[in-house]
Amino acid sequence: MNSVPKIRVCDLHKSFARPILQGVSFDVQPQESLVVIGGSGTGKSVLLKAILGLISPDAGSISIDGNETVGCSMREREQWMRRFGMLFQGGALFDSLTVWENITFAVRQRQKMSKAHAIEKAIEKLKSVGLKQDVALQYPSQLSGGMQKRVALARAICGDPDIIFFDEPTTGLDPIMAEVINELIVSCCKEIGATAITITHDMHSARTIADRIAMLYQGQLIWHGHAADVMDSGNPYVDQFVHGRSLGPIE
Repeated sequence: MNSVPKIRVCDLHKSFARPILQGVSFDVQPQESLVVIGGSGTGKSVLLKAILGLISPDAGSISIDGNETVGCSMREREQWMRRFGMLFQGGALFDSLTVWENITFAVRQRQKMSKAHAIEKAIEKLKSVGLKQDVALQYPSQLSGGMQKRVALARAICGDPDIIFFDEPTTGLDPIMAEVINELIVSCCKEIGATAITITHDMHSARTIADRIAMLYQGQLIWHGHAADVMDSGNPYVDQFVHGRSLGPIE
């Protein structure tokens, strides 16, 4: 293992009306894929937003490549954000923009790029997610849900980020398209050498995407281990969740 993890979260706490994260700690190694599972309201989204810098933790540390990010300046935060890619739960494509404009939106904000170069870049990323180049000139409303998700993935990898976050990547997709997206996530991350953090409650997706899986329950990580071990973890909370049992310690 690398002595300096790509991402290190240490003793993270965050409360709103109630405690949400209560001492969460974990490491993610370079080019590793970590999936965080857990039920609704367990703190998965809050954890993701804290790592992204969208919310400030009440206490704890978040470092990237050994560099502390909690409390950094806005300028430093902008530098970190340039290294991130994000696939949002609903895709979050801009309806008024064409596909090529959506895919290259962030990179065009950061650097001067001709229209021809931007379209070429978008087509390159569309090919990476299995879409033809003519899709680049269409609008999101002209695409199916599965195609929209692929476009959102193309946008997430457009800047060749070294860290990508996936928020419930298969929500709303049929089982076949969900499997296509899972496989594309794996192949795209390998292609650009990215480290990945995914939050999901889809166990098939988790086992396909993850090298390691961690489970959040009541604001704490109650189990983490290799993806191959999650279905037989020996932890009653994890076992109830991953097998979808109504009876067990989780109310």
